[in-house]
Amino acid sequence: MTTRYQAPGRAEREGLTLPQLFRMFPDDDAAERWFEQQLWPDGPTCPDCQTQNAAVVGGKRRMPYHCRDCRQYFSVKKGTVMHSSQLGLQTWAIAVYQVVTGLKGVSAMKLHRDLGISYKSAWHLLHRIRKALETGELRFDGDVEVDETYVGGREANKHKSQREGVGGGTYGKAPVVGAIERKSGKVKARVIKSADKLTLHGFVHDTVAPGARLFTDEWPAYRGIRMQHTAVKHSDGQYVRGDAHTQGIESFWSMLKRGIVGVYHHVSHKHLDRYVGEFAGRYNLRDFDTAEQMGFVARGMQGKRLRYSDLTA
Repeated sequence: MTTRYQAPGRAEREGLTLPQLFRMFPDDDAAERWFEQQLWPDGPTCPDCQTQNAAVVGGKRRMPYHCRDCRQYFSVKKGTVMHSSQLGLQTWAIAVYQVVTGLKGVSAMKLHRDLGISYKSAWHLLHRIRKALETGELRFDGDVEVDETYVGGREANKHKSQREGVGGGTYGKAPVVGAIERKSGKVKARVIKSADKLTLHGFVHDTVAPGARLFTDEWPAYRGIRMQHTAVKHSDGQYVRGDAHTQGIESFWSMLKRGIVGVYHHVSHKHLDRYVGEFAGRYNLRDFDTAEQMGFVARGMQGKRLRYSDLTA
């Protein structure tokens, strides 16, 4: 089903070519069977009462199963981010493929054109897939790098007084904090209101387990953290001191910003946390084969809803 390539990058991963993708999902029926295998490995499960006492409804219906216990009709979409979606399951599967294989993301405009759906539908579809990519509350041990960055507003487009090195470089930008565990390579990141001591200490204590080694830059807000903590002084041109550095999380910031500038062009503060979650979720799946990545996203859809009205309220 998949092909292994000897090439630069993560060549050990098994990819999924476009011809293979369309053989895997030739129509909505094939996509429906695949989603059912991912979400219901032990058979159809009622999303309302969680039982597997379901009957198959005759004929082709939007709700092909009937629960004998709670007497509700359901499909593989019900109780997931796909709930109430009018899009076909083949469309959903192809969109998941495009998201997991797009290192820097995929725009709603591209999905609109590639899938033949409205821009509004593509935009909502992408946000629901981002919801499925949420990593949850990760907690790291071992060696952990923590860093903060600011997202938004290209320097060249700012007034001279607001540019980096003149007005601080953070005018109009949203602060984001993140951590990477060196052992597993997993990332956790989220948008914050302020990169102050209370916020950053709270993030560290929620993310870094006791006994871990913490590495940050010299930002004063990290001072006083009650754990083994080493800081590198970027202001003095120091970026590596022994095994103390923040290059792992800075590499993630670079990927995030290249994606926002090169693919999305502009991201509002209102939705930024979902974009950050998308990049973190995809980064954490990068060691898996493409088909496995798609399966993770499908399983991450369960028990989540994101209505269009929630996005536009």
